[in-house]
Amino acid sequence: GLLTRLQTSAPTVRTLSPSKCFSQNIPSRLWKLGRLNHVAIAVPDLEKAQALYKDVLGAQVSETVALPEHGVYTVFVELGNTKLELLHPLGEKSPIASFLQKNKTGGMHHICIEVDDIKAAMTELKKKKIRILSEEPKIGAHGKPVIFLHPKDCHGVLVELEQA
Repeated sequence: GLLTRLQTSAPTVRTLSPSKCFSQNIPSRLWKLGRLNHVAIAVPDLEKAQALYKDVLGAQVSETVALPEHGVYTVFVELGNTKLELLHPLGEKSPIASFLQKNKTGGMHHICIEVDDIKAAMTELKKKKIRILSEEPKIGAHGKPVIFLHPKDCHGVLVELEQA
């Protein structure tokens, strides 16, 4: 009767075999995505933002560094497993100035992910129709080559890739 039908129609439960690795389904590539390096936050008042993270939350906060090539002042907040990058405009043509015109109180600006080979990443991403916002990598806040990927190609997120 009913019990027999329930026993024979029970769904099969599939378990993952420990010998199978999730990465088997990922195609091999010439470059590898690494860890989250930082999340960048645009701030209208850099001193107040530094004070929040240092004095209120007790984080280790770096000195302010000017990056004229990128049109920003940067401050890094150490979090143990990653960092926050506080961004403030350096000059009228700063991309952060235009961001803050649209977002008066500031907000998340971009995420930065490390890659092991930025040139190979650029070549492959261009083949996959991902727009890169510069022809060549620029030197970023950590003294390493960086590129930015167009947010419209990355589901609304500005993605920075940094050579590890």
